[in-house]
Amino acid sequence: QVQLVESGGGLVQAGGSLRLSCAASGRTFSTYAMGWFRQAPGKEREFVAGILWSGDSTYYGNSVKGRFTISRDNAKNTVYLQMNTLKPEDTAVYYCAASRRLVVTRRGSDYDYWGQGTQVTVSS
Repeated sequence: QVQLVESGGGLVQAGGSLRLSCAASGRTFSTYAMGWFRQAPGKEREFVAGILWSGDSTYYGNSVKGRFTISRDNAKNTVYLQMNTLKPEDTAVYYCAASRRLVVTRRGSDYDYWGQGTQVTVSS
């Protein structure tokens, strides 16, 4: 069982930056692929970024590529999402998720555990 708690969301102006954190409980965190997803009101959940258990490989959604960076610190059981050059269309609730799979996937249904989400609001 893994419990995930996101933090770091808030209100920021367009062009600004935020860093989200996701703290995980459980000794097996380092074996999970991790992902960040987001969901805006009235829209479907969207894959934002993913990282392998080792941290060696990262993956990004097209809308955030070049602006967001995912990383993890397995010693701290934490995964991060650095978000730069934020745009109003980045406004959403951001969720971190853990997957027992050995690869990162973009399908939310492939993830086994989810956090409660943190709100990110980007003003224009």
